[in-house]
Amino acid sequence: MGAFEVIIYEKRDGIGYVILNRPQALNAYNIRMRDELYEVLGAIRDDPEVEVVILKGAGEKAFCAGADLTEFLTAPSPVIARQARFERDVWGLFLSIAKPVIAALHGYVLGSGIEMALCCDIRLASEDARFGLPEPGLGIIPAAGGSQTLPRTIGRAAALEMLMSSRWITADEAYRLKLVNRVVSRAVLFKEAEKLAKKIRSHNRTAVSHAKQAVVRGLDLTLAEGLELEAQLGRRLIDAKG
Repeated sequence: MGAFEVIIYEKRDGIGYVILNRPQALNAYNIRMRDELYEVLGAIRDDPEVEVVILKGAGEKAFCAGADLTEFLTAPSPVIARQARFERDVWGLFLSIAKPVIAALHGYVLGSGIEMALCCDIRLASEDARFGLPEPGLGIIPAAGGSQTLPRTIGRAAALEMLMSSRWITADEAYRLKLVNRVVSRAVLFKEAEKLAKKIRSHNRTAVSHAKQAVVRGLDLTLAEGLELEAQLGRRLIDAKG
């Protein structure tokens, strides 16, 4: 992989650490970050040495305060913008990763920050985290799947309120809405994410991957189809051991 400007990527003991590294801009998601994330996530997806991923933001103030609108709202044309998105589909790449992805969220988690977090499997938040979708107030709507992933996570009514009113919510409310799995103190946020990653890594990697696949794919199926998928994946594990 090439040198990165706005992403830090490290790999230690089977865990891939992805750090959004624009703290001076509250880790706002810009075109450079999109391109670097695309490269990093592709490498993670295909690297057999990486079993679990942790995503976090650098600095004290934000995981990610949303998209850098000075870049994304000044695309040369809709055609070029659509082409760039197709060629660098970071969100689709996030969802294609069969390995567990843990988000460690602190400070501002806004716009693209929420959308990125929703592409992760498990979300831990510090007590100071604040979540919001400011897009309607700016005359736009989420452009990275937020209108689809948010209601699938917290339900239609709560998602519509957040999407239409742009109301921010606290970490405690995010926990009540099941937007995050757990709220911890800021001092232990990253340690808890790493502890969880190591716990997951202690299990059979194929079983973990199949469990993720059963849930993620199963949610788009009928119950009967989901049960059949679970049985198929279970048989694969048994056959692999035999």
